[in-house]
Amino acid sequence: MRLGVLDVGSNTVHLLVVDAHRGAHPLPARSEKTVLRLAERINKAGDLSKVGADELVRTVASAKSSAAQLGCEELMAFATSAVREANNAAAVLERVRSETGVDLQVLSGEDEASLTFLATRRWYGWSAGRLLVLDIGGGSLELAVGRDEAPERAMSVPLGAGRLTRTRFRSDPPTRNEIAETAGWLEDQLAPVAKKMLKYGEPDRVVATSKTFRSLARLTGAAPSSSGPQVRRVLTEAGLRQLLAFISRMSAHDLAELEGVSASRAHQLVAGALVAQATMRALGRPELEICPWALREGVILRRLDQTNGTVGSK
Repeated sequence: MRLGVLDVGSNTVHLLVVDAHRGAHPLPARSEKTVLRLAERINKAGDLSKVGADELVRTVASAKSSAAQLGCEELMAFATSAVREANNAAAVLERVRSETGVDLQVLSGEDEASLTFLATRRWYGWSAGRLLVLDIGGGSLELAVGRDEAPERAMSVPLGAGRLTRTRFRSDPPTRNEIAETAGWLEDQLAPVAKKMLKYGEPDRVVATSKTFRSLARLTGAAPSSSGPQVRRVLTEAGLRQLLAFISRMSAHDLAELEGVSASRAHQLVAGALVAQATMRALGRPELEICPWALREGVILRRLDQTNGTVGSK
């Protein structure tokens, strides 16, 4: 069966189309991204602005049309922290539903962490043992740990790369004081989080997902995406430390010129690197393994698990 997954995030709206059936490896057929930066469209009252809502409706309608043209039997649409935290989320969701026919489901932070964990478990298999999974988004940092397909603990903390860029930095590039103060603040914020994650036992493998981690790994020497998903990629704390010394002096415009850095996310790369470094230090892990599957794949896998054996069969 052909499925479409529409991910409305803090920075982009991403349509992923896959061919999949229960028990099989989902095969990507098409990927379309639109940069909306919804988190930056939240006004002082805490509402998603009318301009932001207008753009969201248009983008969802366009994605629905693309999914239909591509032959999707089903479109699963979800939103994460930007919509979740908007005071007028209910009104925005109703407008999306009434004007596009798409029922946009809002995931909790814990749901995000659990679904990402499921995708990572399926990618690595049972031989990976106890997994600890990290995902840096625009609005939040998700963590999950466990030995099975459902994590023993899933957490979401408001330490996303975009959020920190907006709230902690006032200049581009950020000043040395802003970086030092943010690093110290992150250390304080993540110490109790790491303690909660590690109370379940030392993980056998610590895995990172998301565009932020992939970009950081690429900039520290990991293989490019053109090498395929099967290539092992890692991010080391030593490499990240050297990278931070370099990118923290660059403007967002210059960062966007680096290989593996998208123009839409360049402005939040330094903040993302600080979150990654602080998390690794809090967990006492000098190296993370990068997993190519994340939240969208988790949504797909959960949906396939809910089918009977005849759906999508040949």
